[in-house]
Amino acid sequence: MIDRALFIAQSSNDWSEWLESTGVVLLAAALVVTCIAVWMTNLIALPGNWICVLLVAIYAWLGPSEGRAAIGYGAVLGVFGIALVGEMIEFFAGAVGAQRAGASRRSTLYSIIGSMAGALTGAVVGVPVPVIGSVIAAILFGGIGAAAGAMYGEWSDGKKWRDNWTVGHATFWGRTFGTLGKTTIGLGIIVIVIAAVLV
Repeated sequence: MIDRALFIAQSSNDWSEWLESTGVVLLAAALVVTCIAVWMTNLIALPGNWICVLLVAIYAWLGPSEGRAAIGYGAVLGVFGIALVGEMIEFFAGAVGAQRAGASRRSTLYSIIGSMAGALTGAVVGVPVPVIGSVIAAILFGGIGAAAGAMYGEWSDGKKWRDNWTVGHATFWGRTFGTLGKTTIGLGIIVIVIAAVLV
């Protein structure tokens, strides 16, 4: 009976030591890998940057409070600021393009749906470019889907083809530049996360 209690106590100590060293490293690595995967969802019109912010905040709150793999609340504020800037870039690029062409609210809603469907299709289909083919296709098809959705919205409002084409063209470029800007800015989140767990 004493031996079993001693064994349990020893196992508990071994487990605690593992958590303090290897477990923290694995947790930090999981955070980095998850943030990179989630960041890539920006390409299919999902809020990847904001999910990264949430993951970093949870890690800062529940993860190690000191040591190499610890993340402070300064890093959380940094990634929040980057996500906010990325969202502003995407919003202004999309809104300015569509509004300049005179898109209606219905067209804007359809362009969002079309953008998501197009980006998902592009990510699955890809283009014949090694390594980054799916990324290029997700951006390109997302813009095409946004344009098609906006054009359908204008057509369903009874507008002429020439007006539909103008709105679709503006929506394509607004969505494409907005996604590129948001994804590029979001790369700063990944840099902060990697730097925070390594320093």
